[in-house]
Amino acid sequence: MVTEGQQTASAPDAARTFPKGFLWGSATASYQVEGAAAEDGRTPSIWDTYARTPGRVRNGDTGDIATDHYHRWREDVALMAELGLGAYRFSLAWPRIQPTGRGPAVQKGLDFYRRLVDELLDKGIQPVATLYHWDLPQELEDAGGWPARATAERFAEYTALAADALGDRVRTWTTLNEPWCSAFLGYGSGVHAPGRTEPVAALRAAHHLNLAHGLAVQALRDRVRADAQCSVTLNFHHVRPLTDADADAVRRIDGLANRVFTGPMLQGAYPEDVLKDTAALTDWSFVRDGDLRQIHQPLDFLGVNYYTPTLVSDADGGASHTSDGHGRSEHSPWPGADRVAFHQPPGDTTAMGWAVDPTGLYDLLRRLASDFPRTPLVITENGAAFDDYADPAGQVNDPARIAYLRGHLAAVHQAVVDGADVRGYFLWSLLDNFEWAHGYSKRFGAVYVDYPTGRRIPKASARWYSEVVRTGVLPGA
Repeated sequence: MVTEGQQTASAPDAARTFPKGFLWGSATASYQVEGAAAEDGRTPSIWDTYARTPGRVRNGDTGDIATDHYHRWREDVALMAELGLGAYRFSLAWPRIQPTGRGPAVQKGLDFYRRLVDELLDKGIQPVATLYHWDLPQELEDAGGWPARATAERFAEYTALAADALGDRVRTWTTLNEPWCSAFLGYGSGVHAPGRTEPVAALRAAHHLNLAHGLAVQALRDRVRADAQCSVTLNFHHVRPLTDADADAVRRIDGLANRVFTGPMLQGAYPEDVLKDTAALTDWSFVRDGDLRQIHQPLDFLGVNYYTPTLVSDADGGASHTSDGHGRSEHSPWPGADRVAFHQPPGDTTAMGWAVDPTGLYDLLRRLASDFPRTPLVITENGAAFDDYADPAGQVNDPARIAYLRGHLAAVHQAVVDGADVRGYFLWSLLDNFEWAHGYSKRFGAVYVDYPTGRRIPKASARWYSEVVRTGVLPGA
């Protein structure tokens, strides 16, 4: 079924001009790029432990070296400047700053981020710091991890350390990146660290991540510069029904994927239908008096990550989550959705097997603009993995990625034209990197990384994106 919005977003290409002041950037995450896993006081995170567990990550890959950004950060900032990026979204590694998740900060860890931020500012690039992109200190997981309330309290203390060190330099802060993945892939299906498969623990983790977000926003507001912006980044699932009879399946997955976070964060309450859908698993007594007030903090913008839509149906014969795009597991990341089946959306796919569908991004932005009209939006991740390679001349041509970006940027532009308050776009990702359980087998980067040597080669898509950034104009096909 094609909506009017979908028809608009896929109209024939013509040049499109983005609003003046639209923020253009790219993004990375600490464990995926930094390396230096045991240097300057850093201790293992849950992803170090998970990656070193046989059978968890493809080819036994780890982030021990990754793209060696910890040592090559100056080179990488120079690449950003060459591409003309206006902003760089990166994450701070909690175990690099506070190795045990408790106590004082390690100054060598903070010094790395001080140097990085200073270099970005020197090059005219806005630093956008994410406090948590999945690398929980292993000692905190050993003490219970995100299903334990204390982890949210420790996160607030860590946030204070980061804000005290960088608050005079960093104007834009994100508390959490994709808490859905942390909760439901980490503690539900087990395809992400720490690899637990406990449905109730996944729901507890979701709540404590929500609480951590709220406590972190309060810690930031108390410490950072007056004009600082606070946000959170959610990986929204744009959920569509397989048939007109599958509306309840959409409701259930939308509740677990999206509204379990937007409800408390942006509206101050958990959705009643989510509580009812999961009542057979838990009574949600881990939500204490005052928690929702702590979670519901004013935000300056909402970070939106989008890659592909989600297609679901009611399942008479029981659930099938194997086509949800989130990795193979015998255990579902969807507690309380036992009678929902997932289906592969139609159309071309990326190397991840994800359908290429810009209309999903358009429809998502329009929905968010309608649901939260006073909250500006920023695309904090959007991109695609393809089977890139360097040719004999040392060039990396990736026309499929250019086509992907053109289609999705056209969808963003159309959403803006139709009234969505979208303020910026961050391409995922700046560099090829460690792609979690896929190891180094999937390349999302605008810049190709030759892993044996660390050599960086801007792909054709990087040059194409650079021109869009420079002009603010999306060219026609």
